[in-house]
Parts: sequence; C-alpha cells; structure tokens
Amino acid sequence: MASSILNHFRLNTDEGWLPAWLLIVSVISAANSLQSYLSPLYHSQIFIGSRSTNNKSPSTPLAARTFGTWTFLSAVVRAYAAYNIHNPVAYDIAIWTYGIALAHFASEWVVYGSAEFRGRIVFPFLFASGALVWMGLERGYYLA
Repeated sequence: MASSILNHFRLNTDEGWLPAWLLIVSVISAANSLQSYLSPLYHSQIFIGSRSTNNKSPSTPLAARTFGTWTFLSAVVRAYAAYNIHNPVAYDIAIWTYGIALAHFASEWVVYGSAEFRGRIVFPFLFASGALVWMGLERGYYLA
C-alpha cells in the first residue's frame, strides 16, 4: 500500500532533471512558508534593511505571514509543473513564479533598500535566476 502511494508521487527523471528540481524547490519553498508563519524572525533575516536604515529590518509579523502565503502559492505552482512538465500552461506559470520572485527580491534590494545582497537573500537570487535560465533553455525540449 505504502509503495503504491509513493509510486503515485514518483517523478519520471528519464526525460531530465528539471521536474525533480522544480519539486525540490517546491518542498523548500513550502518549508520556508511554514517558517514564515511560525516565526517572523526568519522573514526579518531575509529583509535585513540596508546601511541607510542602520540595518533595521522593515519586516513585520503580518509581512512575514503574507510572504509565507505568497511563497506557498509559488510552491504549489512549481510542484504542479514538476508533475505536468509537458503542459505549456503549467510550465509558463512556473517560469513566472521565478521571474516574479527575482523581480521582488531585486526591487527590495535595489529600489526599496529593505535588503542587502548578503545572507539569506542570496539563495532566492540563485534559485530564481538559475531556474529562469534552465527553464528558458529547456522549454523547447519539454514542450515539443
């Protein structure tokens, strides 16, 4: 019984590793969402403020929970795309989640000054930019 349940959720990696990557990032995102709900401290360690604000975090508990909800929605979309990698709508919406995330973090750093490019904000930049490049390069393969 347990093996049939696990087989139901098993990804087919015969066609490449992008679906596995999407699922791994989805699980990480879901865990980050839970952290945002359980402790506003996690959110304040991402949005640490800038030198102009003496590194005072602009984060609030409400902002942390909102961020957690937004991140969980992205996790659901990415998981759906992982299991439906040949569906152009799922694929494109997953790409959008990374583009929106990258734009959000970049604007908080460059435009609003609520973050600096160090610490925990580096990982979202790496994950989002890496996924955008990978998914852009592989789009023709998965959606052919």
